[in-house]
Amino acid sequence: MGTVTLGVSIPVPEPHGSRLQRRRLGFGDAAASGIPTHVTLLPPTEVAAADRPAIEDHLAAIAADAGPFPMRLHGTGTFRPLSPVVFVRVVEGVSACGRLQERVRADGGPLARELPFPYHPHVTVAHGVPEGALDAAQAELAAYEADWTVSGFALYEQGPGGAWSLRRAFAFAPCPRQRGTRTASRERPLEAA
Repeated sequence: MGTVTLGVSIPVPEPHGSRLQRRRLGFGDAAASGIPTHVTLLPPTEVAAADRPAIEDHLAAIAADAGPFPMRLHGTGTFRPLSPVVFVRVVEGVSACGRLQERVRADGGPLARELPFPYHPHVTVAHGVPEGALDAAQAELAAYEADWTVSGFALYEQGPGGAWSLRRAFAFAPCPRQRGTRTASRERPLEAA
């Protein structure tokens, strides 16, 4: 049956996701048209196609044990000089993302793997573009802010052309212990969107 390349991420909801994707395209990152805006939990990982049912069961069990949590994005950061990436920072929800990604990649599980760098949740807004475009992305989105309640995550598959498509969404179980969690979604400065 061969192999497939999968990724697991928290989708950035609308209207934030498409606005950030348009900005990413505007900075010259052509690959952005095939990458839904997201916070990565599992980077691109090649697996046997026959393992997909076990992987989906694994992810469903994780989602069933997790509850909604607040996510807030604010400002920008970069991985330069190690990697030509500018991102919008996750400033709330970092610990919850960390716990989820550890469970996704758990030893003995179908997606067990080591990461080449320490896990750092973020939303990429420019990757592999000239330095001037990276500088522009970092400056123009420095005041960007958005927040929402994360209610699940998703499994994506990379197609032959490099574009990512949704394979399956996994909703979290309701979590009555987290009363008072923000449910409204809001966004601030992104004038040029």
